[in-house]
Amino acid sequence: MPWHSVVRGALAAGPLLCAGVVAGRVSVGVVAALGAMLAGINDRPGSRRVAVRRLGVPALSGACGLAFGVYVGAWGGGSPLLLPLLFAVLGLLAGAFSAAGPIASASGTQLLVAAAIGAGMPLPEPGWQRALFFLAGGAWLIALRLVLVLPSPRDGRAGAGPYRLDGERTAVAAVYEAVAALLDAAGSLQSTTRRAALTAALDHAQDALSGPRLRRHSGSAAERRLHAQYAAALPLGEAATALAWAGESLPGRAGEGPRRIAAAIRDGVPCGPLPAPGRSGAGLRALDDALLHAAEAFDSGSARPLHGRGRAPADVLRTAAGPGGREYGVRVALCFGASAAVAQALHHEHWYWLPATAVFLVKPDLGPLASRVLCRALGTVLGAVLFAGLAALLPRPAGLVAVVAVCGALIPVATRHFAAQTAVVTVLVLALVMVGGEPQASWGRIGETLLACGIVLLVGHLHLPWPVRRGGRVQDRLTAARESAHAYLRHVLRGAEDELELDPDRAARWALRREAYRTLAEARAAIDMAAAELPTLARHSAGSEEVAAALERLVDTTTACAVHVDDTGRLPRRHRERIDALLAELTPVA
Repeated sequence: MPWHSVVRGALAAGPLLCAGVVAGRVSVGVVAALGAMLAGINDRPGSRRVAVRRLGVPALSGACGLAFGVYVGAWGGGSPLLLPLLFAVLGLLAGAFSAAGPIASASGTQLLVAAAIGAGMPLPEPGWQRALFFLAGGAWLIALRLVLVLPSPRDGRAGAGPYRLDGERTAVAAVYEAVAALLDAAGSLQSTTRRAALTAALDHAQDALSGPRLRRHSGSAAERRLHAQYAAALPLGEAATALAWAGESLPGRAGEGPRRIAAAIRDGVPCGPLPAPGRSGAGLRALDDALLHAAEAFDSGSARPLHGRGRAPADVLRTAAGPGGREYGVRVALCFGASAAVAQALHHEHWYWLPATAVFLVKPDLGPLASRVLCRALGTVLGAVLFAGLAALLPRPAGLVAVVAVCGALIPVATRHFAAQTAVVTVLVLALVMVGGEPQASWGRIGETLLACGIVLLVGHLHLPWPVRRGGRVQDRLTAARESAHAYLRHVLRGAEDELELDPDRAARWALRREAYRTLAEARAAIDMAAAELPTLARHSAGSEEVAAALERLVDTTTACAVHVDDTGRLPRRHRERIDALLAELTPVA
């Protein structure tokens, strides 16, 4: 149970709405609570530094979208074609840039949802004021995320060490736990799953430590020590991957050292003596050396600057203009524009709900299309029926403010399932609308949601002409994974074919390995999502599973090569033959 997120959710939208009601500025409270609610949907466990970017960038995008919607709605709201056309153009741009990553996707969603609300929700404040109040709601949740300190559920304390680093400590400790689990699974069928879990833990720790900062380098001794401990985990992960690739089971004490280090990081205490894993092979010798280096990191607290994953603007533009960005952008544009046109043609009082619902439904990172539609419809019906009963029983506005506070607390729990999240958000939004002075609209919400489901299903199954290509998101991810895997391989095996060099820059090699495994994990996630679609959609990504599996074997083999070259200065024949076979397997699909 994410208790920290639950408490933040309870203190976000509800108190803001209550303050607006008490001050006699109900509309201001509604807009601020709306900003806090949408920020709460993006609130995830992790470090505070990453939370600033994960919550702040989408909130800023939502504020811009709200202002855009207000002024465009006032200018073109009377035209049945102009406003849907402008919405379609905005959807094209926001959808294309959403392919750049999770934060870009959340930002694009908030931009479009807020634009629809700004154009359709009647409020007395001008557009720029609504945008500021919306942004203030998101900033309020960020402030709670940064300063709110709660006891740790493990021992009742606020956390060992500086409370602001609790997310970073947990993330780094999880890396060492994942290394130990991979060593335990070496030689078994679980080794592939454990290696994927290690990749996920390293990704999370890298994000937690490389969030936005005022200064370029770590400012405190505790933070520098965490950076050193993360850096020390990279050779440990490399050695564990090489041992798992060898396919031989290891003694139980091999994973004991990383497990002790994980406990020491989590509790903020010295790691103490570590058991030696043995030095009978290149992989075990690399593991032993990495353990000694990790133990030193507890005392020295010094490390090279953390390798980040910064992306240049040209890379973001290339992703947006790529197959994945084009496909998603066009489908978002069609759904957003068509739903706005249909809603205006129906002359419904809450017409903006239809395009806002379509934006959430068209997002591919919320699950397969059919699953999204079914969960959205079910969640809306449950939420609308529940709110209809609450509205008939609770006093106004105090009871509705309490409903908003309770729903805000439930959002972090409900995000585990799209139907549950939809039900909670439906109740919260209906309460906000009713507090704002509009009539109870549960049954209209159901009808508009079902209509949005139909529009998104239709657009999702349309066969669109060039430049849209089915399966573009999977192809984008596979292309990035292939490029990263080959860059990593070239770095490890640089030099002439029979004159391999011992790589003196291991930090660069580890950075390339991280990028290779990270892009592979992103490709695997996109492939799994595409495979879960209905057969008419899943067939467009057929064969991508085999390509991803071959790339994973290539990167694992490259890691084993790096460990052996470090140990002996030469590449064993077995490794060379394996690499040649994998490259030949990938050549027909390259």
